[in-house]
Amino acid sequence: MPKVSIIVPCFNEENTILQLLDAIYSQDFARQNLEVIIADGLSIDKTRERIAKFQKSKADLHLKIIDNPSRRIPVGLNLAIAAAEGEIILRLDAHCVPRPDYVSKSVKALEESRGWIVGGIWEVQPGRSSWIAQSIAIAAAHPLGIGDALYRFTEKAQEVDTVPFGAFKKSLLEKVGGFDESLQANEDYEFNARIRKAGGTVWLDPVIKSIYYARESLAALARQYWRYGYWKVRMLRRYPETIRLRQALPPIFVASLVIIPLLSVRFPWLESVFLLEVVSYLAILIVTALLAALKQKRMHIVVGLPLAIATMHVAWGAAFLFSALEPRSWRLIGHANG
Repeated sequence: MPKVSIIVPCFNEENTILQLLDAIYSQDFARQNLEVIIADGLSIDKTRERIAKFQKSKADLHLKIIDNPSRRIPVGLNLAIAAAEGEIILRLDAHCVPRPDYVSKSVKALEESRGWIVGGIWEVQPGRSSWIAQSIAIAAAHPLGIGDALYRFTEKAQEVDTVPFGAFKKSLLEKVGGFDESLQANEDYEFNARIRKAGGTVWLDPVIKSIYYARESLAALARQYWRYGYWKVRMLRRYPETIRLRQALPPIFVASLVIIPLLSVRFPWLESVFLLEVVSYLAILIVTALLAALKQKRMHIVVGLPLAIATMHVAWGAAFLFSALEPRSWRLIGHANG
């Protein structure tokens, strides 16, 4: 049985870190073949206290903490990998809860050579019990919100462009290198892009499952998707061939909300086009929300789901455009590639 090193980037996760650690401790994989390495960004809440308390009560699980002063996720991942002793690396995040067979099924898929990296699906749940948090969780797993990101809803095992929380053999790093430390988001996607570019397969298997807690408020959701959109541009400048329709539509939509009204000053007929676009978008959101509300039997979704999906689209699209038009980003990419 191979030794598995679970690596976890972390910063101020006092509310969720114990759920993750308890879930790791409850894995059906042999505990003596597991180690957990948490790369903590010098948390200023009670995260470290709770980890220390867990260590005392569960001393039979090998767990260690390393410092990540930069607080950048890819830096933390690389630090954790450098400290890892296992032949298999499995990444998890502090706000997820893997199912009891998560590790064993990930290892099985790797041993069957399904892919150079394998991952599973997210079972998205609300970050809180509030009505807006429930709506955000639905949006975070709905195709209208996240497009064809199959790891959020598929039931079919298949080759994909990316997986979250992937598992891979440590020897893979000799072929493709570690995580790109110049990025602050999309580091998984960029890592998987290099795997595919090197001729490898990224494999998604829905029997590998973890609970993922969505953001609890619209403000937190907007910050998350702003970060995703902003750093996606950095990644796409290196791998433009990886662009997907789901990633292109939000910036096109946001740009149209600005450009069409400006052009309508010169071409008045564009006012009708703009009105049609906005009304059509709102209609799609409302119909989607009504269907979801009927299915979930929660009428607050009629209001919450359109707000959540629109927040995701606008934040992503605006950040993407801002990053694409920002001269500094070109200098950063040139420096990173040099």
